[in-house]
Amino acid sequence: MMQGAPHAVAPLPLRPLLYTALAMLAFAGNSLLCRVALRDTGIDAASFTGMRLLSGTLMLWLLVWLRGRRVVGSGSFLSATALFVYAAGFSLAYLGLTAATGALLLFAAVQVTMTGVGLWRGERLEVPQLAGLVLAVGGLVGLLLPGLSAPPLPASALMLLAGAAWGVYSLRGRGAGDPLQVTAGNFLRTLPLTAAAALLLWRHVTPDIAGTGYAVASGALASGIGYALWYAALPALRATTAATVQLSVPVIAAVGGIVFLEEPLTLRLVVASAAILGGIALVIVRRQA
Repeated sequence: MMQGAPHAVAPLPLRPLLYTALAMLAFAGNSLLCRVALRDTGIDAASFTGMRLLSGTLMLWLLVWLRGRRVVGSGSFLSATALFVYAAGFSLAYLGLTAATGALLLFAAVQVTMTGVGLWRGERLEVPQLAGLVLAVGGLVGLLLPGLSAPPLPASALMLLAGAAWGVYSLRGRGAGDPLQVTAGNFLRTLPLTAAAALLLWRHVTPDIAGTGYAVASGALASGIGYALWYAALPALRATTAATVQLSVPVIAAVGGIVFLEEPLTLRLVVASAAILGGIALVIVRRQA
């Protein structure tokens, strides 16, 4: 999940278009990497989270350093806490969710959180936006209703918490300064929280070489490089384009889960995805038009 875009530049050059496509693939890749690591290797969720945040910190620090900037002093502990809650909830949720379901729940929670905060701050929704919000929430409820194809409720609740935390993180990041530098600073500030969690859970830690590799790929490539590509593309994107292109992430994760992880595609997931993504599209397009 990502933050909004600044100014529009038309027509869109090839490089920002390529950066955007690669960033969406990277963000969807986070779901696939986490799911395959926790499903097919011996790594535990806490270790995956710790290695993801550590490798993401190192990659982001390197990218910021190469630009002649500094990481120390950037970011805030409140934002870092939200980032840590997102990462921890994300990993724990993927112990029980498919890549597609997890990505959809995450995306829905992020957008509903950000829209809800906007309403609380006094924003007003037009009729199409209200209809979109009702449709999205209805799709979310339909996905979680009890049934044979319903995802596990505890894992779903953890992913919704992760999405809400990322929504808070995104809102706090608006106007906070250079986005890559701030993101690097926030990742760095999660490390004390990660260390504390490791000390509390050390008896449950199960190191795994393959799982660690997936976690490093998630942190350094799908997160670190992914954010760098996204922030490089943002100045050339319309706000509406930047918001709507993110609708592709759950779709890419779903396709990846089916193709690479052999996950099932249920009718419930298809209908819920159409309702949630269609409803959110109505909200964000009308808001930023």
